[in-house]
Amino acid sequence: MADIHLYATYLIIAVTIFAFATDRYKVEAVSIASLVAVLFLFGALPYTLPDGTKFDAGKLLTGFGNSALATVIALVIVGQGLFATDALDGPVRLISKMGRGRLLSPILIILIVTAVTSAFLNNTPVVVIFIPILAVISAQSNMPAYRIFMPLSFITILGGMTTLIGSSTNMIAAGIAAQSGLKIGMFDFTGMGVVLAVVGGIYVLFFMPRLLNRPEEPGFTDSATNAGSQFVGEVILTPGHSFIGKRARAGLFPDIKDLTPRLILRRDIPILPPYDDIELQTGDKLIVTGTRKAFLAAVAKGEAHAHSENDEDGDSIAPNAHYHLVEAVIAPGSRFAGRTIQLSGLQPQFNVAVFGVQRKSRMARTALAEIRLEAGDTLLIGGTMEDIASMRGNHDILLLEHSAEPIPQKDKANLAAAIFAGVVLLSAFEITPIVVNAIAGAGLMIATGCLTIQQATRAFDRQIYLLIGSSFALAMAMEITGGAALIAHSAVDALAGGPLWLLMSLLFLCMAIMTNILSNNAVAALFMPIALEIAKTAGAPPEAFAAAVIFAANCSFATPIGYQTNLLVMGPGHYRFSDFLKAGLPLVIILWLTFSILAPWYYGF
Repeated sequence: MADIHLYATYLIIAVTIFAFATDRYKVEAVSIASLVAVLFLFGALPYTLPDGTKFDAGKLLTGFGNSALATVIALVIVGQGLFATDALDGPVRLISKMGRGRLLSPILIILIVTAVTSAFLNNTPVVVIFIPILAVISAQSNMPAYRIFMPLSFITILGGMTTLIGSSTNMIAAGIAAQSGLKIGMFDFTGMGVVLAVVGGIYVLFFMPRLLNRPEEPGFTDSATNAGSQFVGEVILTPGHSFIGKRARAGLFPDIKDLTPRLILRRDIPILPPYDDIELQTGDKLIVTGTRKAFLAAVAKGEAHAHSENDEDGDSIAPNAHYHLVEAVIAPGSRFAGRTIQLSGLQPQFNVAVFGVQRKSRMARTALAEIRLEAGDTLLIGGTMEDIASMRGNHDILLLEHSAEPIPQKDKANLAAAIFAGVVLLSAFEITPIVVNAIAGAGLMIATGCLTIQQATRAFDRQIYLLIGSSFALAMAMEITGGAALIAHSAVDALAGGPLWLLMSLLFLCMAIMTNILSNNAVAALFMPIALEIAKTAGAPPEAFAAAVIFAANCSFATPIGYQTNLLVMGPGHYRFSDFLKAGLPLVIILWLTFSILAPWYYGF
């Protein structure tokens, strides 16, 4: 009966990996199918453990309550809090200045910093720090996210394999080695680790992005096309407005970022560009053009206001954490077509404000309220999600609900940054467990108003949730049936009596494959005693085989379930399972070959 469970588990894992790799089915569907299969296997055919007790099939579901899963989800919510408050605007600008305007320099700076930092800190908080920063840089530079985030995860793993404290895998492996009489110090394997990290880093930084290059697909661009489109809007310079006193130079206003003035209405007298020594005054009405992102930033800074249709006194609706900007299209035959924005009745009907209009044909320079709407116009509308939802199903205006974005709560940026810093520092110095810090951080983001419950809910990634939960079930099945141990011992027995370099090389390859299916900690714990026994029997340096275990167990590049940081970047990078195979498998092979060639010389055998 035990053999049935063993080989059925192998079959389920093989089919699952094949289904993930083909990308013909959704990750959620494959995850649920594999979970159902393994649950049915151990539920329908009871399995007896070596101690004679029957295995409870319900334990296969413990992965859904695993601390790693809770940590990943909570950290995603914490990161969303940084986005929602624009807390990363300052760091991004600083890094961009360091790059001196060159597109790749800021990204390279971050990746190099993470590689060095991860040698001394836990990889997970290092990745958490830079995911949101890279997301902002990616959006600003129009570089596809999938070319950035996988290198971030991989470079931290490479950096983490250079010192004893670089990852939990290294420490677990060293602890087991110590029980067998081999003490591994802080920098005992740093020399070879640095060589592997440099070789792998060259591939990650300069070759891997080319493998990830692919045609843009919906869902990978995050409405990039819309983000670059220009809307015509209006800015009224009320008392205290930050634009007041800004003076035109060379016909332009260089101090006004992102929004471009196309017309100034001063006491209803139009002033057209080029502007000659014009200084903006209180009461001026600016007709501007800008992207949706520019209007989001302007509203967050108080530079653009949600004015009511009859507002002439500068009173405005104060956007809060629940306030969103969304796009909506005037439908053919709409009753709003042919009417001005002010007299259309659109704003009072839905309790929303119109911030801008986008039209393919040229529009006359005029106040926003006086623009006459046409079928096909795209409006940039502001309101709460409840008011925006009231537009659903309306035949006169077509709501593009996927474009809805909340207004950044800039006044809470420092608070969000403090919460984030607390999570990272407590985790990095292991003052409290990272799962505790992450969940507490997520709760504080919501409790302090940096995030709404709705924003936190949207940050939840069901793909990651189901993928981790089902993967833990398969890994547990492998361990309790002895499937993992069988593979390890079979590989060693098959190579008995062979050259030492070949034995160590193939042992490394076996572990590198296993670490992408099981957890890297499990592989390190399973293979360290075997590797040290091989070294003792063959009279080889035990340090060489111990290093092989540490480096191979860290080669978790070929699957998203191989390491926690891979799961962290899977959502932001919009990766598929096959992306990790395509980009990560060559890295595994490169590290395997590099170690196999250099290790015999480095360790002297």
